[in-house]
Amino acid sequence: MFFIFSKVLAFLLYPLLYVFVLLLVAIFSKNAKRKRKCLLYGVGLLYLFSNSFLINRFAKVWDVAPAQLENGKVYSAVIVLGGFSSDDNKGKGMFSPAADRFIQGVLLQKTGRVKKILITGGNGNLNPSSYREGAWTKDQLKDMQVPDSCILIEDQSRNTLENASLTKIVLQQHNQRPPYLLVTSAFHMRRSLRIFKKMGIDVIPYPCNYIAGTGNMSFGELIPDADSLNKWSSYIKEVVGVTVNLISGRG
Repeated sequence: MFFIFSKVLAFLLYPLLYVFVLLLVAIFSKNAKRKRKCLLYGVGLLYLFSNSFLINRFAKVWDVAPAQLENGKVYSAVIVLGGFSSDDNKGKGMFSPAADRFIQGVLLQKTGRVKKILITGGNGNLNPSSYREGAWTKDQLKDMQVPDSCILIEDQSRNTLENASLTKIVLQQHNQRPPYLLVTSAFHMRRSLRIFKKMGIDVIPYPCNYIAGTGNMSFGELIPDADSLNKWSSYIKEVVGVTVNLISGRG
């Protein structure tokens, strides 16, 4: 039930949905005053969420800074959260814009900072196919010449809560000693960190895939940008997720 609720809530959090509703009311309303108000609110909301200035400032506050890793220390495992791939209409896996999660995990193993890579992710769709991100990623890791002995896979989780709970079982089964490096997108790290620590998993944040907040302030940030709408959707989902988890005691 919580899984379905989270999916519905995510849909309702898209800023463009409310812009669309307001503009739709403005077009079809016969009340002149309501028409003007909805048009004004719709355009204002669209500009608010489509300028990169606001999202960049918010991201700099929200994103968790990477922890300073100890010089020469080799960690037992890096936990890489899924969400960096999906399947096409033929069930074939493909990388998404969040593929930096996969890249950073591989780099950590290749440079000797970690012994094992643990990929956690199944299929988070409401109507899932047989595709499992963890299983697909194992093949990609092998193609990158990562030894099979260095790969741990959890491919049943559907969301971050399940990532943490099922990952904990895998770590215990394979006697991996903490602390572990936790790799996920910068916007997703704050919520992930809270959930994993709530589960009693000692993790060190290793954020990547920065989608906002990395550039210097410029006039161009005030110009409407469609990409900012997607960025806000990601961050709003995280803020609400942290709030819901706090209220429910999940993290």
